[in-house]
Amino acid sequence: MTDAATLTPTEHPASDRPWLDASLPVDERVELLLAEMTLDEKAGLFFQAMITMGPDGELADADPVFGLPANRDYVLGKRMNHFNLLGVAPTAGAIARWHNRMQELAASTRLGIPVTISTDPRHSFTENPGAAMLAGPFSQWPDALGLAATRDAALVERFGDIARQEYTAVGIRVALHPQVDLATEPRWSRALQTFGEDPELSGELGAAYIRGFQNGGSFGPGAVSAMVKHFPGGGPQQDGEDPHFAYGREQVYPGGQFELHLKPFEAAFEAGVRQVMPYYGMPVGTEYEEVGFGFNKSVLTGLLRERYGFDGIVCTDWGLVTDAEIMGQPFPARAWGVEHLSREARIIKILDAGADQFGGEACPELLVALVEDGRIAQERLDVSARRLLREKFALGLFDHPYVDADAADAIVGSTEFRAAGEAAQRAAITILANRAAGGPAAQTAEAPRPVLPFTAGVKLYVEGITAEAAAAYGAVVSTPAEADIAVIRLQAPFEQRGEGFESFFHAGSLEFPADVVAHVREVSAVVPTVVDVFLDRPAILEPIVAAAHAVVANWGASPAALLDVLTGTAEAKGRLPFDIPRSMSAVEASRPDVPFDTADPLFRFGHGLSL
Repeated sequence: MTDAATLTPTEHPASDRPWLDASLPVDERVELLLAEMTLDEKAGLFFQAMITMGPDGELADADPVFGLPANRDYVLGKRMNHFNLLGVAPTAGAIARWHNRMQELAASTRLGIPVTISTDPRHSFTENPGAAMLAGPFSQWPDALGLAATRDAALVERFGDIARQEYTAVGIRVALHPQVDLATEPRWSRALQTFGEDPELSGELGAAYIRGFQNGGSFGPGAVSAMVKHFPGGGPQQDGEDPHFAYGREQVYPGGQFELHLKPFEAAFEAGVRQVMPYYGMPVGTEYEEVGFGFNKSVLTGLLRERYGFDGIVCTDWGLVTDAEIMGQPFPARAWGVEHLSREARIIKILDAGADQFGGEACPELLVALVEDGRIAQERLDVSARRLLREKFALGLFDHPYVDADAADAIVGSTEFRAAGEAAQRAAITILANRAAGGPAAQTAEAPRPVLPFTAGVKLYVEGITAEAAAAYGAVVSTPAEADIAVIRLQAPFEQRGEGFESFFHAGSLEFPADVVAHVREVSAVVPTVVDVFLDRPAILEPIVAAAHAVVANWGASPAALLDVLTGTAEAKGRLPFDIPRSMSAVEASRPDVPFDTADPLFRFGHGLSL
């Protein structure tokens, strides 16, 4: 198969497909194509489903784990052309080859409408098929909370620009991010992909992120279309539970701060964001209808379309219509507040609410039947079809649908891009506590000094870091008693919420188990000890701070990035993107819609020590 970017989209003469004339205005091209489309072809536009690729860029067969049809069945059978790529590929070239094969398949259809490939975040250390994926061949950066810890809008825009170049190199043209929800409920499992709990910082960094992905003010063939989420703000979850699951379906506003959660979205609109995703949750006790936001006309039409004048694409979150089975577990449709409705009635309500596209669904035949039965007007379909086609034309997919697979391997994960990601990892690391201790690693002849920075070359005891990675910074020993300093890496605590897909969502208590705290105390009693915590949620750190000599937070950092900061090779610059609560009782007493609402926090937003 050919991988050259110069391949033509079709072999049909322009007279057969006049919408391929790039000299025409986009709106005219949209109307020319729309006039030729059958009802089946229009319906296919409305569904954006998850999709997998073959192991080395081949087209994939059906995927039983996620219940997905074969690639060919999506395009040729269902006439669909919007897909969210799942999984981590071994190379960028493999993704590019798969993308080109998908475009060839699309070009073989009657109208040759190209596919649009989207993705959840792919540049971090996170592995959750419902939120983000490991970086794989892409440059590796901290998650959004880590970007927020840098407080550097220029760095965030640079990240967006690098991610844009890597995405477009493999054919990914829609980013199902950024997530500008405010992390005002400390227990919420989706905080890691937010920019924290401050509305001003979240808006500033979210806008910078969007500018980077959308090529600044030059949206077009070189851009990635950003889909900001989760409108109107997914943070205020009852008890911090996530609305992927029925027990987390309610969003509550006891502090009356619904409007505050809109602030980051206002910054995204000013930055020219192209697409919006509403969340699963249903608002309780507000002026808005108590149904999930994807079904909510008072929110999508009244607030988003009318108040904010947003005329871009609105795509629902995944799976509002159809019950499914994922990883062997039943997964009901997230039809909160309208569980009693049929699949057809849910589709009608979503379109009536003002959405354009059904995320995570692949049932265009239902939409066709609804139009044929007169329950949905053809004119309503055309409103959304125009938006969806316009985006494909604006992205240049009709004119240059293919990518260069050889170039993709050179661009994605380049030395320059990896270095930028590693620098961001270091910049995000946040020193929370740093006290003195005895011993050769922490004391001069004159007076005790804090344990950080420690001198490279000392005897190191490590947990959560491989001996090979630590060996570049000291002589690795096997017990704390042999060491000059110990470095222990921990994950913020969580309660297991079930098996399969549900297990990826870290929810529940923020307290470390007693055995973990006891172990830190035990090691600290023997040797000066540094504890580094991956703070995907704001853990109750007080027992760890009391036990250890230094405590550090990260949101995605390699061992080298961490140890560079701990030894002073790299500057400690990170600052907390949220408050660290003092106790679970303070968390439980706080109002989930109000930022900085836990009583007497251990560390406040913006805290971070320099070395």
